[in-house]
Amino acid sequence: MSGTEPDRRAWVAQVMGLPVSVHLRGPGVRTDAVAERVERVFAELRTVDATFSTYRPDSVLGRLGGAMPDPAAAEPLVREVVERCEAARVRTGGWFDARRLPLPGGGTGFDPSGLVKGWAVERAARWLALPDHDLCLIAGGDVLLRTAPGRPAWRVGIEDPDRPERLLDVVTRAHGAVATSGTARRGAHITDPRAGRPAEAVRSVTVVGPELLWADVYATAAVARGADALDWLAALDGYAALLVDAAGRVRATPNWPGSRAAAQTRAA
Repeated sequence: MSGTEPDRRAWVAQVMGLPVSVHLRGPGVRTDAVAERVERVFAELRTVDATFSTYRPDSVLGRLGGAMPDPAAAEPLVREVVERCEAARVRTGGWFDARRLPLPGGGTGFDPSGLVKGWAVERAARWLALPDHDLCLIAGGDVLLRTAPGRPAWRVGIEDPDRPERLLDVVTRAHGAVATSGTARRGAHITDPRAGRPAEAVRSVTVVGPELLWADVYATAAVARGADALDWLAALDGYAALLVDAAGRVRATPNWPGSRAAAQTRAA
């Protein structure tokens, strides 16, 4: 570390079935007070998982067996997620619809997983609103970024879904979110809500924008929508996207902040 660069520290924990990492730059990263705040982030994400996991029979959703919670009777955390899911359904024209998705034990039911991770990360990150500190919080394909004034922006690599060891592009962001959904890591796990079957026309969609919750929702909805989702993504105010279709073609919205080369169509 040079005399002009802030100190750095990273923490990693297994939460919600995936590694979650917190990267901080700033003068207090070696202090117990900052470490305690990071632990609060992980603790909050564990609470969210205990509430919303569809794989845990003891979670709120597990006990409901796929039934949609009644917002009027639900605890505030659950009510907020149900309301957010309805807002997401409206915003995406029904391409994100948590009401009738395949459940781990079989059958269909309410599964807000496509929204919960981004929402939970954004919510938990309030513990790391530290003056003079930069934050990069990574949970699977979701990345939340904050940078103090005068500090260098973060650089986020966009993974090639067909060749994970390679990057399609790198975006430089001081603030906001980068969210990727697709089939590379978990197969065709996103459902086309209109056809009722796995969506397979798109390999991956990366969305960049101001809010992680909506970047994540839009990326998931775009995968469900298919290869023609790019026009819809281009119309979203404040968001940009990079899409890889099943044939390996890479296309981007006109406002995509990455390199011009990666935004061009490439051969499969």
